[in-house]
Amino acid sequence: MHGYCGISLDGKGGWPLSGDAAPPSSQFAIHQAGATVTGKYRIACQHCTGLVGVPTDRLGDGPRCPSCHTPLFDGHPVELTDGNFDRHVAQADLPVVVDFWAPWCAPCRMMAIAFEDAARRMEPAARFARLNTDEAQAIAARYGIRSIPTLIVFRGGREVARQSGAMGTDALVRWLSGALA
Repeated sequence: MHGYCGISLDGKGGWPLSGDAAPPSSQFAIHQAGATVTGKYRIACQHCTGLVGVPTDRLGDGPRCPSCHTPLFDGHPVELTDGNFDRHVAQADLPVVVDFWAPWCAPCRMMAIAFEDAARRMEPAARFARLNTDEAQAIAARYGIRSIPTLIVFRGGREVARQSGAMGTDALVRWLSGALA
């Protein structure tokens, strides 16, 4: 479902996005390498996957999807699939931290707790998401996932950082703080 999405922040503005439309360049600017971000972010709703325009200065105000009214951030990683991966990673502007994991992997299950804790601490600076590599083997192959857990930070649909192996919450937050800077 990829319908009309603007933003709902207690009735305060946003810009409408329809389907895969990009925002007008005059309304949107992202500066790379950790510089200040101005304009608006496109963020994929975790429930309906509609793209929502959120002013950068309103990210911390609890934005909701205007279509399904689900909070855009709830402190829990989004479950990615073959069907929604590109919508969240390639079409959205907010950095996305993806945990490539599998249910049979004991280190993955142990790190899931730290990953969720990092999501609670760090959203909305980034979207946190998990991809089950057993169910999405083509995507895992696309990114050359050879060991799990593997974390990849995406910005603008491009990989900007990668880390393999389980980490505790503090180490994960430290690594992500550097990777997102």
